[in-house]
Amino acid sequence: MNSPARSQARSTARLAAVQALYQQQMEGTALARLLDEFHQHRLGKEIDEDHYGEAEVDFFDDIVSGVDARREEIDELVIGKLSTGWTLARLDKTMLQILRSGAYELVARKDVPTAAVINEYVDVAKAFFDDREAKFVNGILDAIARDVRH
Repeated sequence: MNSPARSQARSTARLAAVQALYQQQMEGTALARLLDEFHQHRLGKEIDEDHYGEAEVDFFDDIVSGVDARREEIDELVIGKLSTGWTLARLDKTMLQILRSGAYELVARKDVPTAAVINEYVDVAKAFFDDREAKFVNGILDAIARDVRH
C-alpha cells in the first residue's frame, strides 16, 4: 500500500541520502559512521530549528549503501548519458549525488516504478537547483531508465 505518509517518508529518505552521499564525498566519512550519524542526528530530528522529516530508514540505508557499494557501475551509467566532453568531475557535487541515487534506484529497486524514481529525483534537484538543472536530472535518469529497465 502506498500511503501518503509512506510516500513522504521515502521522499525524505531520498533527500537525506543525497545529503549523506554528499557528506561522504566531501569528508570521506566511512559508510557505517555516516549511516549512524544520520540515524542518530538527522532523520526525524530538529537541528538549528530545521526539522528533518521522518524518513523510511531502511530505504535511506539501501540507497546510501547501494550507491557506495555499486559506485563504479552507477558512475559508468551516468557517464554514458553525459554530453561528449563532460565528466563526473565537471558536475556539481550535489548534482552528482542526485544522479547516483536516482541511477541506483533505477538499477536496484525494480519495486519502485520508473516514473516515481525520476519524479522524486527531479523534486530533489528542485530543492537545490533551478528548473534547468531539474530538467537535466529528468533527461539523464530517463535515458538511464531506458537502458536498465526493459
